[in-house]
Amino acid sequence: MTELPLFDLLKSQAADHWQDYTRHEFLRQMGHGSLPEAAFREYLIQDYLFLIQFSRAYALAAYKSREFADIRAAQDGLAAIVSETDLHVRLCARWGLSPEDLEAAEEHQSTVAYTRFVLDAGMSGDLLDLHVALAPCVIGYAEIAQWLAPAVEANPEHPYAEWISEYASEEYQSAARAAVEQIESLGRRSYTEARLPELTRVFSTATRMESAFWQMGLDAAG
Repeated sequence: MTELPLFDLLKSQAADHWQDYTRHEFLRQMGHGSLPEAAFREYLIQDYLFLIQFSRAYALAAYKSREFADIRAAQDGLAAIVSETDLHVRLCARWGLSPEDLEAAEEHQSTVAYTRFVLDAGMSGDLLDLHVALAPCVIGYAEIAQWLAPAVEANPEHPYAEWISEYASEEYQSAARAAVEQIESLGRRSYTEARLPELTRVFSTATRMESAFWQMGLDAAG
């Protein structure tokens, strides 16, 4: 193993991409409360479709697992995603959109590109490859929410308080910490320095695709 924890090593290798993702203009506007509703609505609809595919990725993680501890981790991840969709349904209902409307929406190109990349990383690689591909989303949202949380604390009427608070909650933060530990656990079993270039590629690509996902929301608002 490396001197740095594996997740920290990957994040350091993709530092510029990580900064672009976790401090994207979409998020800056969200924190200021100035993000156009159209941008947020498009993001939420696409993120609902995104989570359907991420659920499949956690099902794949269970399939790729050879130990019950890893199967349980996949089960917990899947349960967390299914629970996460409640937020999307609740928020989209304010615009008169039902779960059936969300599932009938057309996937944006950025949604397809990112989710299928993650699934391909899991299919062609091992369990570590898959969890590295999942990490920018799962762990990144926790970091983003911590960054944005003070805006909600300063303004309880913040227009995006519910979204920010969901990901800043102890429940989600705990899930993100578990995702970090899962990567470390898998790394202790299968990481070698020879794998670093490929794992960095997977992590960096997924991180860049997260940035593209935020941009998709901004573009939808013109």
